[in-house]
Amino acid sequence: MLVLFCRAIILYAVLFGVLRLMGKRQISQLQPFDLAVTLIIADLASQSASDTDKPMLYSIVPILALFLVQRLVSYLSLKLPKVRHFLTGNTLIMIKKGVVMEDAMRSARYGIEDLLEQLRGKEAFVLSDVEYAILETNGDLSVLKKAYAQTPTVGDMGIKTADEELSYMLICDGEADKNVLERISKDERWLQKQLDKVGIKEKKQVFFAFLNKDGMMHVQMKKRFGGRIWFFDTKDGGGGKK
Repeated sequence: MLVLFCRAIILYAVLFGVLRLMGKRQISQLQPFDLAVTLIIADLASQSASDTDKPMLYSIVPILALFLVQRLVSYLSLKLPKVRHFLTGNTLIMIKKGVVMEDAMRSARYGIEDLLEQLRGKEAFVLSDVEYAILETNGDLSVLKKAYAQTPTVGDMGIKTADEELSYMLICDGEADKNVLERISKDERWLQKQLDKVGIKEKKQVFFAFLNKDGMMHVQMKKRFGGRIWFFDTKDGGGGKK
């Protein structure tokens, strides 16, 4: 038991030292290569800590070797852009000037729900408030809101406002969400009537459609059908184009 305790302490010290030398970036913003190295190092340490028949050097030497490889690759990434792009990939613009980029989402294997989840994590609850959204190489999403949605906020200015509500996604990739329609006491006939306002004949042509709390609908066509965007009021008979 004492041997296991001592082995665990020694390996922890080695592992802690290696991770510290790898830099804080690898802990908080792991790139794919760094993540692979970290997982392998952790596995090597755990095996040696529990297996007393295995000499500790059998784990310590590979750990140090991986550390040296990681340092070499990091150095090459700083000096050679091609190496950096190969290991980390490139950033992807998911939303550009308020338009959701279908090709980028397909490349990142992102769905509308995935994008919305990331946006909510950045306090962007309304898609139409976003000017740019960039998927970084570490998987994080950077968001730039439109000017009217940026600080200073109405709260900072001391203005009282009504409680906010979430928007409803009525159509995702050409399919209407019947559960959401029931939740807002609407049906598919009402939805098609709204699409008719802007000349959309079939739901399958729509990439997504959102209904905001104020009755404004945000619709974007699929790229192969033109990729046009509309933002209009469902409470009146008119249609608008953004």
